[in-house]
Amino acid sequence: MINWAMASDLDRVDEHRRSAEWVAHLWRSPDAKLLKLDQQSRFTTNAGGSKLRMVKPFVEYDSQRHRLLGLLDEVPIFAVEALTEGDVHDFREVAHQLTDNERDIAATAAGMINWHRSEPHCPRCGAETRVINGGYARHCAGCDLELFPRTDPAVIVAIIDPEDRLLLGHQVNWQGNRLSVFAGFVESGESLEQAVHREMAEEVDVRLSEVNYFGSQPWPMPRSLMLGFWARAESSDISVDGEEIGFAAWFSRDELTQKLAAGEISLPTKSSIAHRLVQAWRDGELT
Repeated sequence: MINWAMASDLDRVDEHRRSAEWVAHLWRSPDAKLLKLDQQSRFTTNAGGSKLRMVKPFVEYDSQRHRLLGLLDEVPIFAVEALTEGDVHDFREVAHQLTDNERDIAATAAGMINWHRSEPHCPRCGAETRVINGGYARHCAGCDLELFPRTDPAVIVAIIDPEDRLLLGHQVNWQGNRLSVFAGFVESGESLEQAVHREMAEEVDVRLSEVNYFGSQPWPMPRSLMLGFWARAESSDISVDGEEIGFAAWFSRDELTQKLAAGEISLPTKSSIAHRLVQAWRDGELT
């Protein structure tokens, strides 16, 4: 099981990366590694998609293209958007096959590359900005604004009814028979708990009597932070909105196990916090 609660081994070297000369020196290190990502922020992998494929930096350092992710066991790790060779996968596809350190690298690289690609101009004056801090920020010479990658918080919630059943639903744009717990983005001015109550009321018309924090997970699709909760429903009454959620139903542990074994439904991959929430309920940990 992936444990995002542990401290990361990836040292982001915040105290040093403002020095372009220091970052360039790391790039020239004989043990430096470079992860290449394509225009969809997919990264290169070894055969089977089991491990990140990183290469030694092979060109001169370019502060506007090459992103310093940090140091891993004193080894400099960089990322670049470039033409890729061989297999490419996005974070969702192979996160469950990566080591903890590889997941940290992949999530950081995908989120950073997407931000630089999508927001090259200043939101205040419109001028083109330049990359600074090894890739962790941009600077606008027009109005002297310093910009940082934005993270969009989203809540994801496992809802349990008075009979200890779990509510699972199917989004209308999902293919196949996949079911999951419920999620939505936090809106401006909301607390996380307020977002939980609002989203669950909007999607399945459920009122909650208890909300508990579970854990979090970076989700660079393209730049979200998933904040997990589990909650108690006041009753078993539900009503799907029909626009985002096409189907929802309560499941006992035995019912869920039987339907999974029969292939009637499927669940999110083990790399997701959605899977962790479902498994924690199945194991009786959400009490």
